Amino acid sequence: MERGLIGRKLGMTQIYWEDGSVIPVTAIEAGPCVVLQKKTDSTDGYGAVQLGFGRSAEKKTKAPVRGHQKKADKGFFKIMREFRTSEPETYEVGQELKADLFNIGDFVDVVGTTKGRGFAGVVKRHHFKGGRATHGSMFHRAPGSIGASAYPSRVLKGKRLPGQMGNKRQTVQNLIIVSVRPELNLILVKGAVPGSINGIVVIKDPVKL
Repeated sequence: MERGLIGRKLGMTQIYWEDGSVIPVTAIEAGPCVVLQKKTDSTDGYGAVQLGFGRSAEKKTKAPVRGHQKKADKGFFKIMREFRTSEPETYEVGQELKADLFNIGDFVDVVGTTKGRGFAGVVKRHHFKGGRATHGSMFHRAPGSIGASAYPSRVLKGKRLPGQMGNKRQTVQNLIIVSVRPELNLILVKGAVPGSINGIVVIKDPVKL
């Protein structure tokens, strides 16, 4: 059974391992998540479960979403995410999934949205070296030549240029869980995960291990 939870990144800290080494960890508020819908091969053409996370007031929830979430009879939620699974029948609508869905030592993939850096130049965005910083150089942080003249008389697709940096969906694979604290809805994973503090993340079983 494939597992998945919606969570909120709380920040980074460090813990001491049994041998005295220091491990950097990211604290994630994982769940509780409520199963809002089951999708099966017979009804939808594929197997999946839809989870809700983050309580919301009824008056702040749009009418179509209210109608959809009322079927679970567990209140209303700000965040909804879908997880593919080959065994949707193992879940029940209205079922609560908590941090103890995962165990210490499990490997997980964490999906988040990276911090938005705004409009950035090629030195910051693509790590270009830039020109000399000496007096009179006239070339410091510019991108330089970007294409041919006569042929093909255009800039080729994929050229590394200034533009929007960050604010993209990103997955960090094969992070190991070092602590699970169900009473606090906390999961501590080794290393960093994408996004800013309080950003929404998805924790799921690894695709490639």
